[in-house]
Amino acid sequence: MSEREILTTVAKAADSKRAEDIIALNMKGISLIADYFLICHGNSDKQVQAIAREMKEKAEEQGLIVKRLEGFDEARWILIDLGDVVAHVFHKDERGYYNLERLWGDAPIEDLASELSQ
Repeated sequence: MSEREILTTVAKAADSKRAEDIIALNMKGISLIADYFLICHGNSDKQVQAIAREMKEKAEEQGLIVKRLEGFDEARWILIDLGDVVAHVFHKDERGYYNLERLWGDAPIEDLASELSQ
C-alpha cells in the first residue's frame, strides 16, 4: 500500500466519524518522521477517541500495522503512527494551542477533497 493510499484510508476514517478540519501535510523532504501528517480534531473526548479508533481499525483492515498509538486515554491529542503516515487527532481545545499547521508551515498542504468525496 502506498503512503498516499494509507493517507486516504485514515482521512476517510476520520471523515466517517465527522472529524473537523481534516488536513494533510506533505512532509517529504521536511521531516524524517513521516511522509505525511494527517491532522484533524473532534469536539469531545468521546469523538476524539472514536476518530482514532476508526483510523486504527480501518488501517488494520487494510493489513497495516499501527506502530504506536499514544494519548488515547486522555483524548486530548492522539497520535497514530502508521510509518509513512502519522495521524494527529486533537480535541478542539488543544488543536489551536499546538498549531502543528504553523509549526510545520513550510510543508505543503495536500488536497484531500477528491478522496473524501468518494
